[in-house]
Amino acid sequence: MRICVFGAGAIGGLVGARLARQGDAEVSLIARGPHLAAMRENGLTLKDESGETRVKVQATDKPQELGPQDYVFLALKAHSLPGILDSLKPLLGPDTAVVTAQNGVPWWYFYKHGGVHEGLRVEAVDPQGRLWDGIGPERVIGCVVHPAAEIEAPGIIRHIEGDRLPLGEPSGEKTERTASLAKALIAAGFKAPIRPQIRNEIWVKLWGNLSLNPVSALTGGTLEQICRDPGTRAIIRAMMVEAEAIGKKLGASFGVDVDRRIAGAEAVGAHKTSMLQDLELGRPMEVDALVTAVQELGRLTQTPTPTIDIVQSLIKQRAELAGCL
Repeated sequence: MRICVFGAGAIGGLVGARLARQGDAEVSLIARGPHLAAMRENGLTLKDESGETRVKVQATDKPQELGPQDYVFLALKAHSLPGILDSLKPLLGPDTAVVTAQNGVPWWYFYKHGGVHEGLRVEAVDPQGRLWDGIGPERVIGCVVHPAAEIEAPGIIRHIEGDRLPLGEPSGEKTERTASLAKALIAAGFKAPIRPQIRNEIWVKLWGNLSLNPVSALTGGTLEQICRDPGTRAIIRAMMVEAEAIGKKLGASFGVDVDRRIAGAEAVGAHKTSMLQDLELGRPMEVDALVTAVQELGRLTQTPTPTIDIVQSLIKQRAELAGCL
């Protein structure tokens, strides 16, 4: 089994290191800069609950050196995907599966969705349908990323918490390719349940990302702070209620209620969301995948989104003024 992790940052590095440590798959990683140089020279070091492990990995910034893969695990953020389409092509053989591990509304959302919106392209995350046409939704295996990790230093990944990587075909079918991937991930130390309705998992994570991320970036508050403050908690809750209405109109099911979802975020404590971290570091923020795309689905389903609309306008301008779009 040949698996290429495209974007071997914190999460991609965690997945790549565990797969390489397990040893059954031929694992390669696409990276760049000091992180790539460190991996080439010293291998990839993983720090987790079992201690510290260094693994030899095939790391490159030239995908054409690797050739077609069985699986390509896309670990980049959603806004980075259009820019890698040409680089991705050498990795794609006739039967290559592409595992999408992005936060937010996935570009393939309406592939094999059924109903009146079947085949629709989501403009906020796939302008002009470039990803749909360039990758092909038939290759997709959906994946929801729950682990947290960080690059402690170039070539060194620290696993912070979590090990769930739910998988699912957009069609909900049981397939050999998804079963084989799940088996490899489980052997590598992850929990990788195969979900017949992967969009339900996507919505539950998106629920928090849509609301908690922009509110934290606008206020500078941690999860604990924005969930405890009555004013910001009310905004977060209103956004989640609007999103739930959209998701349900599109056939999604939510396995937890709004207040329990907020309580779970509060319990994480003094943690900065990824969007706040990106803002502080001057990196592009995931505004379109997490917020604008949900707003687009609201228009599509004729669902009012007054709170989402306000927050989207504010965070969009915040990102523009900070140079983080």
